[in-house]
Order: sequence, then C-alpha cells, then structure tokens
Amino acid sequence: MLAATACQSDQDYDATGTFEATEIIVSAENNGKLFFLNAEEGRILKQGEEVGVIDTVQLHLKKLQLTASRKSVDSQRPDIRKQIAATKEQIATAERERLRVKKLLEANAANRKQLDDWDSQLAVLNRQLEAQLSTLHNSTASLNEQSSSVAIQVTQIEDQLKKCHILSPIDGTILAKYAEPGELASVGKPLFKIADMQHVFLRAYVTSTQLEKIKIGAKAKVFADFGDKQRKEYEGTVSWIADEAEFTPKTILTDDERANQVYAVKIAVRNDGVIKLGMYGEVKF
Repeated sequence: MLAATACQSDQDYDATGTFEATEIIVSAENNGKLFFLNAEEGRILKQGEEVGVIDTVQLHLKKLQLTASRKSVDSQRPDIRKQIAATKEQIATAERERLRVKKLLEANAANRKQLDDWDSQLAVLNRQLEAQLSTLHNSTASLNEQSSSVAIQVTQIEDQLKKCHILSPIDGTILAKYAEPGELASVGKPLFKIADMQHVFLRAYVTSTQLEKIKIGAKAKVFADFGDKQRKEYEGTVSWIADEAEFTPKTILTDDERANQVYAVKIAVRNDGVIKLGMYGEVKF
C-alpha cells in the first residue's frame, strides 16, 4: 500500500492521450485514366506540388473545338462603319442637293415641290440608316453573347483540365495510397491520404476539476512516451477544449479515475520528426 501511494504521488502529469494530426484524404476531381500517381507512403510533399495527372486528351480536344467555334462567331461580327457607309454617302449627297435646290428656290429658279421631294428623300434615307443601325447592333449583340457563351465553356474546360492535375493541398507526409497508375479515376474517388506531421497535437481527457485551470492558448508540457520509461519533453499549447463532456475512454488515464465523464482537449505540439501518430503521450498543465 505504501509503495502504491508513493507511485501515485510521483505522478508528474495531469492526463494522457495519443498523438494525432489533421489528415486530409485527397480525391479525384475529374473522371479519366490515371496517367501517373507518385504518392508513395512516407513521401513528403509541399503545398501545391503535383502528385499525379488524369487523362486530359478529350478535354484538350474539346477546348480546341470551342476555341475554333469562338473564332468563327467573332468573324461573323459585322463592321458597322462599312455597312452604313453607302447609306451615309447617299444622305450626304441628298443634303447637298437639298441645299442647292433651296438656294435656287430663294433665287426663284426652282419650285417648292423640288425642295419638298429632297426633304422627303432625306427623311427616308435617315429612317433607312436607323433601321440598318438597329439591325447591325442587334446582330452584334447576339454574336457577342454567343462569343461570351463559348468563352465561358472554354473557361469551364480549362477548370476541368486544371483539376486533372492532382496537387498536394498542404505541406505534409503521405500516410496512405489508395490508387495506382492505369486505374480509372472518378469524381470523389480517394487517391491518397496526407497529414501535416510537423504540427501534431495530443488528444487528452481531463476532468471538470482540471478544466478550471485550462484555457485555450495556455502553455503546457507534453511528454512523448516511447516505452521502457523513455520520454521526451515538448512545449505545447492548448488549442481546443470540448464543449461537451463524454464518458471516460477505457485507454485514457487521468489524475481522477473516479470521474465518469471527462472533457477532450487538444494540445498543439511542433514535431521534430520523432513523434508518430498513435503514440502515447502525457501532458502537464
């Protein structure tokens, strides 16, 4: 009994738990054959680094087709200035003739009907010009909309082409590989799992009594347990505290084992490469 009491008094931690990391399962964002997938377990990747490629041939051909279609639509766009040049020349000629007849009328060398005829002809030509402009503007607007629609489709294809390139979402280490080159990928199919192993956290459980002295952002001492009484100390920071209590996990010990319910906490730790996921650890607040 004395020996057991001595062991309990020498306990230099408040709670224990296991080390975890934020894991991301990277899935395919397009359908097609996997040309290559260099995602071997243990490989360290940088954020944005290309890991694999899904077949892009059909998408590339579709983009070429849409690009040619857009050029065809653009070539049909009318040149308004050239289209109305003849009508504007007729109007200019009619205005000169009207002015000449007006001067003749003022000199009593022409009659009023001649001036009225040129006024009527000018009115007709101006209405023709307005109709031409309206038709040409409507045609141009319609072609512009068609061109914009094709441009949007090209952008969609470019986005799909971009998604054929499989990139690492974070700086991390590949934990598992779920597909191989040559397989058919489909949208949502898992390809590999990656985790940021430089920033891990210890998930531990504390009682409500211990919770009183724990705050988010507070510093704590974290010990990685390698077995055979081999431990390594790290500086940790409390990054998360559960809002609700839960029943004590069977594999977790706290300094108050009589408690039926505990609160989960996460203590962020910067990994030096020694800590592995699932390893047991201890924390002293």
